[in-house]
Amino acid sequence: MANKKYIFVVGGVMSGVGKGVATASIGKILQAKGFNITAVKIDPYVNVDAGTMNPTEHGEVFVLDDGWECDQDLGNYERFLDKNFSQLNCLTTGKVYLSVINKERALVYGGKCVEVVPHIPLQIIEDIDAAAKKDKAEIVLVEIGGTVGEYQNILFLEAIRFLKLKHPKDVVTILVSYLPLRNNDNELKTKPTQYAVRTLNSTGIQPDIVLARAAVPLDQKRKEKIALNCNLEVEDVISAPDVDDVYQVPLVLEKADISRRILSKLNLESRKKDLREWSALVNKIKRIKQSQKTIRIGIVGKYFGTGNFILSDSYLSVIESVKHAAYAVGYNPKIDWIDASHHGSLSKYHGIIVPGGFGGRDVEGKMKAIRYAREKKIPFLGLCYGMQLATIEFARNVAGLKGANSTEIDKKTKYPVIDIIPEQLEKLKKASYGGTMRLGAYPALLRDGSIAHRAYGVKKISERHRHRYEVNPGYVEALEKKGLIFSGKSPDGVLMEIAELPKNKHPFFLGTQFHPELKSRPLSPHPLFGEFIKAALAKKAK
Repeated sequence: MANKKYIFVVGGVMSGVGKGVATASIGKILQAKGFNITAVKIDPYVNVDAGTMNPTEHGEVFVLDDGWECDQDLGNYERFLDKNFSQLNCLTTGKVYLSVINKERALVYGGKCVEVVPHIPLQIIEDIDAAAKKDKAEIVLVEIGGTVGEYQNILFLEAIRFLKLKHPKDVVTILVSYLPLRNNDNELKTKPTQYAVRTLNSTGIQPDIVLARAAVPLDQKRKEKIALNCNLEVEDVISAPDVDDVYQVPLVLEKADISRRILSKLNLESRKKDLREWSALVNKIKRIKQSQKTIRIGIVGKYFGTGNFILSDSYLSVIESVKHAAYAVGYNPKIDWIDASHHGSLSKYHGIIVPGGFGGRDVEGKMKAIRYAREKKIPFLGLCYGMQLATIEFARNVAGLKGANSTEIDKKTKYPVIDIIPEQLEKLKKASYGGTMRLGAYPALLRDGSIAHRAYGVKKISERHRHRYEVNPGYVEALEKKGLIFSGKSPDGVLMEIAELPKNKHPFFLGTQFHPELKSRPLSPHPLFGEFIKAALAKKAK
């Protein structure tokens, strides 16, 4: 291929309209057509990465193998494309400005007056090309967060204009825009999308395709209205109605002929057509939902509330991992969000998950849930902080270490069974918070015959981390004597990666210091989630 091809996905009308899923789905379709794809997410916030933000601010923080903390859309890209990405696939306003400022300080610009335009858009293009080069991509999809009318997006739109000007036949811009449907009306409203297109036009960009998001499919008349008012061919207005499951989206878009429209504009021809495995997955999920075979899973967390609303995006990867594992065995998971501060009876659940988190808020509520799961033999999976709290609960109520705690919660605890990594302590003293946790993929060795070992089927694993605190090595022997098994450890044996109870004590009680949910894929569920769901099904059968 003489030139790289670029597909920019921008949003209109409102955020949260599904640009990430649309980008991942288009990437999946083009991947199935035989092209090597990469995807880049651009976020307009000034944070260098997503790591310093509370999940209720911007949803789940997704962590890559190289330790980069990024937007949850990278999780969608990895799940749909079945590829691992790196920090090169993540851009923010802060990251771009930092690159330009560092270059200026190093005299890379040779004494020029460094300006917002053109130097910031040129850096954006340089960063996009770096990601494409690393992934040997023929087509690079670039999703720009937010909407086209937001002031902070102007420089990213300028980058599209620059590229389109230089490579007019290599750039396609797709606007994902929402068409509202009023409760007392039966007509999808196109005017907000028309305004979004005109706003995009004001930046010098004409969309090549409008992806019309709505509660229901778009009719022909609405397509014609958008096309007429937005300088588009009718075939370039693609209907993208709500679906029961995000994994249906590639099939919905391909049925609307989106790949033919994109490839035609990029002067490319399809090399093959193979969405068979994906189609089989989607059809299987449909059959499972129709069968009404369900399993109830409770997730006990603290990042659900945002005003009067529930923000399940805080644990998006956990939710998707549960779905992957449940679908694999023919069940539809019914997931309840359980606020750790005031949960009631947990007896109705077939499995309980305590996911990651930070700080002292609601930890006692979480530990009550963990104790209930342990004593009542309900399958339990603790993720990162969830494993740490399970260790504390075991120390207090089984090992007799009354008042045991994490020094994150109680610096003066008599039994600091969870403590900060020494090098992390130095970073915190310097107020060095961003990008300084134990981040990214690290290896671990598994204990023969353990639940974890049987689940993985291998001795050595690699999993992604995001934490500052660890199980205190000084308490490992005491905890193991009372029956807690540390079945996964760092290769040097110092860091405890997995804690579990033996099968003769509990059907499934396991916690991980890492985040297995970050590596689960719809076509290859994570083995630990798979074992958890199998144990939950056994609980349901009883």
